[in-house]
Amino acid sequence: MIQVNNLTKEFLQGQQSTQVLKGIDLNIKEGEFVAIMGPSGSGKSTLLQLLGGLDLPTDGDIEINHNLLNKMKEKERTIFRRRNIGFVFQNYQLLPTLTVEENIAFPLHADGKLTNEKAKTIDELIRSVGLEGLNDKRVNLLSGGQQQRVAIARALVNNPTVLLADEPTGNLDRSMAEEILVLFSKFHRENKQTIVMVTHDIFAAGFADRIILFRDGAIDQDISRRDGDYAKHLANFMA
Repeated sequence: MIQVNNLTKEFLQGQQSTQVLKGIDLNIKEGEFVAIMGPSGSGKSTLLQLLGGLDLPTDGDIEINHNLLNKMKEKERTIFRRRNIGFVFQNYQLLPTLTVEENIAFPLHADGKLTNEKAKTIDELIRSVGLEGLNDKRVNLLSGGQQQRVAIARALVNNPTVLLADEPTGNLDRSMAEEILVLFSKFHRENKQTIVMVTHDIFAAGFADRIILFRDGAIDQDISRRDGDYAKHLANFMA
């Protein structure tokens, strides 16, 4: 589903170049739930932005479902992103004066795809994320956990190939965070949704099938729940 080859990202600050990603190689299979962990500044959020086509690498390739993202023109990349990639952000990124239903439908307006069939999809998503009966409520009147549920439904409304989540529980308390993570698990399990989630929280990462541990712009460890030394590898990294 996702193949990353020799991915490098550098940022220029005046005359000085800072290498944030250092030749990353990564493969993510269809239907995997992958958590990316690492200390602040390790490059994990930069990687997520590149996977989502929000930025371009300095070098290397990003292939998503056989589409070479970094070789697309800007307009092509924008359309591909809108139709194939769902985003969930730490700060929700909702339109506060619009209702739950209007926020979820927003990506469909941009693509001219708001049909009666899609309206049914929106209703189904609202039920799936536990917001039944709140279709017409403005999102600025919702709790943080409810707003993140709206953001998840919006990210899924176009049936994306990949769901990217950047610290999706970072603004939530543990109880609300668990509810959101259970939702991710539900869509991963029931719909075989491919999910890549950046998090600093070991509790959140524990919901994933696989944890990629970042350090200093490179993959330090790539461990699976099926690995017999899973807990040991994780403890060593967190030490």
